[in-house]
Amino acid sequence: MKVGLRIDVDTLRGTARGVPALADLFGRHGVRGSFFLSVGPDNMGRHLWRLLRPAFLAKMLRTRAAKLYGWDVLLRGTLLPGPRIGERAAPAIRQLAAAGQEIGLHAWDHHAWQTHVERMSGPQVADHLRRGMDALERLTGSPVTCSATPAWRTTDVALAEKRRFPFVYNSDCRGGAPFLPLLGDGTLAQLQIPSTLPTYDERVGQGVDAAGYYDELLAELEAQEQPVATFHAEVEGIVALELFERFVARVLAQGHRFVPLGELAAGVVDPPVRPMVRLEVPGRDGWASAPGEVVAARPRPALAGGVA
Repeated sequence: MKVGLRIDVDTLRGTARGVPALADLFGRHGVRGSFFLSVGPDNMGRHLWRLLRPAFLAKMLRTRAAKLYGWDVLLRGTLLPGPRIGERAAPAIRQLAAAGQEIGLHAWDHHAWQTHVERMSGPQVADHLRRGMDALERLTGSPVTCSATPAWRTTDVALAEKRRFPFVYNSDCRGGAPFLPLLGDGTLAQLQIPSTLPTYDERVGQGVDAAGYYDELLAELEAQEQPVATFHAEVEGIVALELFERFVARVLAQGHRFVPLGELAAGVVDPPVRPMVRLEVPGRDGWASAPGEVVAARPRPALAGGVA
């Protein structure tokens, strides 16, 4: 069975330390996956205000977030200016590209997208995407043809703007098989490859320890027809690296094969049409995007320039 392998990279620490470690791990095991990189300012410290929200505070405490992300992340974009990830961690990104891993855009400013996307206008979304795409393509020397939004949050405005970019697929939502999003204006957006499995921070500390999480994950992916697993460079590439390598070896020993999401997208034939809706994911603070019910009639797709 093919297992879609998605790695989200949110911070400077995750890029500089976690990405090279994962690239080496995948090289040892002959694994390819999709790395979605944040390349602009690391402003993750601005999430501090969310500690006032009980659900977010509980998540930070049970996952020992300071250990995962480093105490210095709390200062980035607050007391200290947010460093440009792409500039500071360029060697790690170039190493990843040389290793032949699929590279896509996660965000220009991860914090800004996660907290403000539902209020972003079309031009604001386009500016965010363009800055991220330009920076990532300069670093890798190759076109970027896929993206995955932070925290699985998107809107019709964002999906419509993405049509102006050469994305073969996006991975902006949780749950279900690949599909084409139906927007509110009756047009279609680009192919979506949803994440289908829970992440470390959603499970660990809720009656499950780190080793138990990977045990559960293995059982859950074997129960799905087309699993897509999402990991984080800050977690699996640093603090849980040894556990994650054992998990990778177990998955391969079961006869499964990790593949980049682009390989899954290439095999999609006649995907269903669904609107994008919102849901709450257990263990995650706030809303995430998800596919709604299948639409019977298939609308005409919009052109790349956004005109139907």
